[in-house]
Amino acid sequence: MFNLFPTSNSFFLLAGPCVVENREVLMQTAEHLVEVCNRLEIPLVFKSSYTKANRSSLHSFTGIGNAQALSLLNEVKKKFDIPLVTDIHSETDAEMAADYVDILQIPAFLCRQSSLLIAAAKTGKVVNIKKGQFLSPEAMQFAIQKVVDSGNDQVMVTERGTTFGYQDLLVDYRGIPIMKQFGKPVVMDCTHALQQPNQASGVTGGKPELIDTIASCAIAAGADGLFIETHPDPSKALSDGANMLPLAQIEALLVKMKRIYQAIQQ
Repeated sequence: MFNLFPTSNSFFLLAGPCVVENREVLMQTAEHLVEVCNRLEIPLVFKSSYTKANRSSLHSFTGIGNAQALSLLNEVKKKFDIPLVTDIHSETDAEMAADYVDILQIPAFLCRQSSLLIAAAKTGKVVNIKKGQFLSPEAMQFAIQKVVDSGNDQVMVTERGTTFGYQDLLVDYRGIPIMKQFGKPVVMDCTHALQQPNQASGVTGGKPELIDTIASCAIAAGADGLFIETHPDPSKALSDGANMLPLAQIEALLVKMKRIYQAIQQ
């Protein structure tokens, strides 16, 4: 069972490749994350989307098929005995994905979609709501309340930056303590916060060299968890490669983040 609230010893981590590409990438990433997080005593939730609905181009990769992707995620869950989180985009997705994962994630663009929030709540799974790039932190209390009023108080919210101009995002770290006032865990999405959307090429850009900065500031501001998409070779990733962290760099980052987290608990 995933514990929604972190201990004084460590934040929790939601991490994995953006989308299920194939078994090799999934297993390689999961094995490395499990080994590192076990050694560092960081609670891990493995993340990967079984399908991607929000793409810049009609020709962008969306997945290998729902049944195959969910089957591979289930294999990860059983082999490594870890909880899973994945995105859902519709009410029918909620029921289908709930058979395989522990946390249903609501994409930022859909955080106001009442029918989706209600469907996710009714599965009884933990619901992670990403804050829309267009919303204030204060507005997230209403998204949370929709889930709670639907009979599910297992909710957390994720900051992922605010739209700045047409092709950039900014993170307002005041949002972390503001959203913590709602009594639910707050997560920082360290990779999507560095996206550069709406590029003329039709492929989203990013600034992964700043993941350390985003994560450090979030932990210092009181974030309960970090969300980090990672891949053995982001340059070959089929989705969001421009802002993912190379898998080989995850351990050094987590060591630093845990030191910061423990320092602010004192």
